[in-house]
Formats: sequence, structure tokens, C-alpha cells
Amino acid sequence: GFEALPYTAAATTASASSSITDSAAASTAMATGEKVNNEVISMAMPGDGSELETLLENAVARGLAVGLVTTTYMTHATPAAFGAHEPSRYNYDQIAADYLNQTKPNVLLGGGANGMSVAAAQAAGYTVVTDRAELQAVDTSAVSMLSGQLGSSHLPYEYDVMTDPNHELPSLSDMAAVALDILDNDPDGLFLVIEGGLIDRACHKNDIDRVVEEVKEFNNTFDVVWSWVSGRDDTLLIVTADHETGGLTVTGNNGAGEAPTVTWSTTGHTETDVGVYAWGRGAERVEGLLDNTDLHDIAR
Repeated sequence: GFEALPYTAAATTASASSSITDSAAASTAMATGEKVNNEVISMAMPGDGSELETLLENAVARGLAVGLVTTTYMTHATPAAFGAHEPSRYNYDQIAADYLNQTKPNVLLGGGANGMSVAAAQAAGYTVVTDRAELQAVDTSAVSMLSGQLGSSHLPYEYDVMTDPNHELPSLSDMAAVALDILDNDPDGLFLVIEGGLIDRACHKNDIDRVVEEVKEFNNTFDVVWSWVSGRDDTLLIVTADHETGGLTVTGNNGAGEAPTVTWSTTGHTETDVGVYAWGRGAERVEGLLDNTDLHDIAR
């Protein structure tokens, strides 16, 4: 799994406005290298309110194919900070408009609604898929702009999917595989953000059973990415979190197949440092104690 990657570090996550960050400020820090206030999406706030260039936009300027993949709805704060600029993470309609009309990532795969619409995506030149079967039927050699509007909120928890064999929505690893198949058609390279966004949601609920299944699927997704990247010498792979949620502490290992015994300190975020794991070109810069803004410079 990703914990075996050769370069590791810890990263501090405080935002400009709080020692405890939210996803908007933390993702903005990684995407732009700048500290902003909680709830801000890649704008200079504090500051003059100007748009901050993101890693995704920089990649587009260099001719790379780019994508955002998440198990949350597509306009949620973490992907938004890479592909949008808004004073509030809750401006879902405007975040969607930024994606479709300004940054135009090649691949947008996540939960639907919340500002996104099939008609608007199609008008912006995207092929739209709405379930797992449609996603897996995509001709990845021919489609260069794909919007997956999968359901009308966050995707379902893996724990719940196990008891619902007829569910029609893809997993994170399903989406990652299709995203890579599309983006790697570009000879100039790719930039891809893949978020296991429901890990955070399950931690907010202090629900260890759902946390475990989400992390397992995140690791399945890592395996998909690793099989694509491991033979290359031109790619940087970073695995990290935007923040810790729940104050989770494991107090007992109950063996394979059983959830561990744990304690929680909150249903909110904490200021605990997050792990960073890296491999590939430039990965040796991931060492010691970093700040989340450092990841921007390392990835760029």
C-alpha cells in the first residue's frame, strides 16, 4: 500500500484564519502554495482577492491533460480548490461554472448535482456519464473531455455498497482507472487529483466501520495508480490528506477482518499533522516536517 512508498514526511495544516483548517483552505494551500482563510477557494483572502494559480492551471498552461476525481460531489471544497476560484466553498453553482467555462479539466468524476448539470457540461464540450456502466463503456481512446455526474450527492460509502449489490455507481478505483486511461493519451503528460473524500465524512461521524472500508478502497485506488506509474521515470506520486478529522486514535488491533478498537476526540477537524508519502521524480523533497504549502512547490 501507499505507506510503503520510499519518501515520507509529516505536514502542518493550519490555515490563515485558524490553527484548525477546513478542506477549502487546506486544499488551496496544496494547490497554490498560499495560506488562505477557511472556506476560501484559491483566492488571495486575506489579500487582494485575486485568483491564485493552481497546480492544475499551471499544468494546463504547460500542455498537460488534467483531471479531478472524488467520491464527494464534484463541487466539494477539495477538488474545487484545484479547479475553481471562489470566496466561498459553498458557491456550488459558481464552482461548477469555473470548471466548465474557465479551467475545463479533461476529466471531472464525482457526485452530481450541487451546481453541476448534464446540459451545462454537454454544452461545454463534455461527454457525460451518470452511472458505473456508462463510465466503463467510455471509449477512453476517443473521449478527451469526460464529466461523470454520478448520483445527486456524495457517492455511497463502500460499507453500504457491500450490502447493496444492485447499486449503479462506480467506486473510486473505477473512476481512477478511467481517468488515467483518458489522460495518458496526451503525450505531454498529465496532472490528476484523486480524493477519497468519504474518509473525512465517516470520521466526522466517528464511524470506524465506514472509515475502514473507505481507506481500503483508497488503497485499492492506490494500487490502480501504482500499476500505471511504477514503470515510469517521469512522474511524481504524492499521497496525503488535507487535514485530520475526528482525533482518531487506535487503541487495539482486533485482527484481520475486524475493525480496530478506537477512540475519538471530536466530530470536527483537528490540528494534527498529516502524513505525506511520495515516490518518483522529485519525491526526495518529501522528508521531515513540511507545511501543506510546500506540497505545491514539490509537485510543481
